[in-house]
Amino acid sequence: MASPWVFGLLVLAFASCSLVQADGDAVVLTPDNFDDNVGGSQAALVEFYAPWCGHCKKLAPEWEVLGSAFKKIPSVVIGKVDCDEHKDLCGKFGVSGFPTIKYFPKNSQQPEDYSGGRTADDLITFVNQKAGTKAKVKKEPSYVTILDKSSFEKIVLDPSKNVLVEFYAPWCGHCKSLAPTYEQLAKVYAGEPNVVIANLDADNADHKDLASKYGVSGFPTLMWFSADDKEPVRYESGRDLASFVSYINEKAGTHRTESGGLTDEAGVVESLTETVKDFLAAGSDTRQDIYDKAVEAVKTLTSTQVPYGQTYLKIMKSILDKGSEYVTKESGRLERLLKTTLSPQKETEFSIRKNILRLFN
Repeated sequence: MASPWVFGLLVLAFASCSLVQADGDAVVLTPDNFDDNVGGSQAALVEFYAPWCGHCKKLAPEWEVLGSAFKKIPSVVIGKVDCDEHKDLCGKFGVSGFPTIKYFPKNSQQPEDYSGGRTADDLITFVNQKAGTKAKVKKEPSYVTILDKSSFEKIVLDPSKNVLVEFYAPWCGHCKSLAPTYEQLAKVYAGEPNVVIANLDADNADHKDLASKYGVSGFPTLMWFSADDKEPVRYESGRDLASFVSYINEKAGTHRTESGGLTDEAGVVESLTETVKDFLAAGSDTRQDIYDKAVEAVKTLTSTQVPYGQTYLKIMKSILDKGSEYVTKESGRLERLLKTTLSPQKETEFSIRKNILRLFN
């Protein structure tokens, strides 16, 4: 049986944990723990909010980033108070609208109202200036193309691009849940020159006309804008990575795997298959004629297939100039390159070339 002092320590530890509750990396403040976290040795930035408040919902993801930025800086508390639940605490500080943000210096419960911008960058800059800290926003590079009013038509309606657009709202829970998968999807297609994975903040006042134009009434709404036909099609398939990849491969004629690689069919043009067989079977005296016919055949390909057709022609020309051993040497070179660190575009280019080159073995 545990001794009384061990039991006492456990009770104390439990009590201490109950004083600091976290919502993400922000401290959930209540009448029970407010004085322990605000007005002492730490500076504090506190959001007084209501769960039903639309502006509070918009601020929520920025507040999460703010909390993460100061998570490992013990001299600052990023907190939040639910004013529906703790009306007296909010009334004590004269809160009458939501969200209200107040800065509490060290050793003081006489706050300063915050009236600056509400992005994570704005909030972090403010706290750094007030508290003398050097917190930074940690942002991973994104592969998702961010659209706005000025870029929407240029990117989405580009006849050379297949574009998947997510119309979202920053406060939308389903949008937040989709975000990691959508980022993975954008990374999968980062090497595809004719596929764009994009999103638009449809709740932004500047973008509501666009949302209305395309009949967006809920979030997230996903629409496919084909390169061949810019009349949008609502995406109604699954929201897992496999479903997205399958859909885009079918619609755009791509051959991506869920890991971002390419299948063996990528770059292969079926109409040139017989031409390759004839070229390999022909003697050196007739290969030039077959090459000339291939040049004409490439001219009849679709815009998507033309770059692949050009690769076929380059390989044929190299064999004519350098002999059949070119295929072995070039295959080895590509194998070595693909083991190095490459941009998504270069990895795609070399993988497709390798696929096509394989047909000449």
